Amino acid sequence: MPHHAEHTRGIHIHPSILSADFARLAEELGRIGSADAVHVDVMDNHFVPNLTLGLPVVQAIRGATDLPLDVHLMIEDADRWAPDYASAGAESVTFHAEASGAPIRLARELRARGSRAGMALKPATDVGPYLDMLPELDLLLLMTVEPGFGGQPFLEVVLPKIRRAREALDGAGVPVALQVDGGVTADTILRAAEAGADVFVAGSAVYGAADPDAAIDALRRAALG
Repeated sequence: MPHHAEHTRGIHIHPSILSADFARLAEELGRIGSADAVHVDVMDNHFVPNLTLGLPVVQAIRGATDLPLDVHLMIEDADRWAPDYASAGAESVTFHAEASGAPIRLARELRARGSRAGMALKPATDVGPYLDMLPELDLLLLMTVEPGFGGQPFLEVVLPKIRRAREALDGAGVPVALQVDGGVTADTILRAAEAGADVFVAGSAVYGAADPDAAIDALRRAALG
């Protein structure tokens, strides 16, 4: 698909600290110096059946790394809680469309607090109803697993959705990053890149490796085919 070539050149790898050793978080952050950002998964045990970390830990991570923070909120009532993460210094805050009652208002609030505004969709959520609000966003995250747990296999069924989103972004001419999260490995990243994604969250593929920085480099090469 040659018309996607211009996007695959800008490959961004965001390792997920969900797969890191939480007892040595500062040290683990130091092992991914070549990453474009740190992906921080916030889960509330309501929107997803898992509980991870919240605002205090995000603030601690902010103090422990110079890398940009890419915070992914898998929480209910995003309209109420998401702005606090922007205020905590996260460069990018992504809320779930399914958890927001007023997504355009929330995206504008995140930008007003100095963060990039991201919106995430679960695998079964249609991207169609949200295409008109793309200019309000800086990032669109299409989950390639059901959110809640790391280590799940990449869902190929999401690839046509990635292509639709890429075509809509190109057609609208808006500079929105297209992120995928879930099951991203050296084996799956090329298919997602060819479909039009340009930001890739990788958890176990990075932190499960003996050398996370080398794993990031391998993912970049794999995404370029």
